[in-house]
Amino acid sequence: MSLAASEIRLVRLSAAIALGAWDELRRLRREAPPGEPDRRWREVLLQAHLFAGFPRTVEAASVLAAFGGLGSPEPDELGRASDPAAGRALFDTIYGENAATVRGALGEAHPELARWIEEHAYGRVLARPGLAPDRRELAAVAALAAQGQERQLASHARGAVRLGATTDEVRATVDALQDLVPTALLERAREVVAHFARG
Repeated sequence: MSLAASEIRLVRLSAAIALGAWDELRRLRREAPPGEPDRRWREVLLQAHLFAGFPRTVEAASVLAAFGGLGSPEPDELGRASDPAAGRALFDTIYGENAATVRGALGEAHPELARWIEEHAYGRVLARPGLAPDRRELAAVAALAAQGQERQLASHARGAVRLGATTDEVRATVDALQDLVPTALLERAREVVAHFARG
């Protein structure tokens, strides 16, 4: 199963933010069909700071705002606290049998890093409603493939499949970036996905 046109727009949105590809961001917003941007677009923007940093995310918000914005947030999008239990469960699903090893490595780097990733990245951001977990992972795959972050790409490609995306959808996510990402980087991303996103 390949990606629907609306999902292609979401993964390209994620990659454009990660790359700082503002012309592509403007094009996506300008050509958005009726009904979009919607909450899914807002959720991709909110999670972008995890993969692209706050400066790119803030600039993306500014670029999008200049072309009509992303619509008004729904009440349940606002003021959501972190859900550590949901974050831990999501982390465990994405990393599977490697979850304890990854958690340990993060803690060895710095205990706060491990806590921030689990509580903020997973518990506050990635466990949010508004975008299905497997679609969030496809957005992560797009951002990481675009930046050549192969280790994290491997983890999130595998995580997308563990959360319900098909291997074809993960491949289609990378393929949707072919005009945004240099050929060599795209080919390497395809190799990583072929190896790690097996169902």
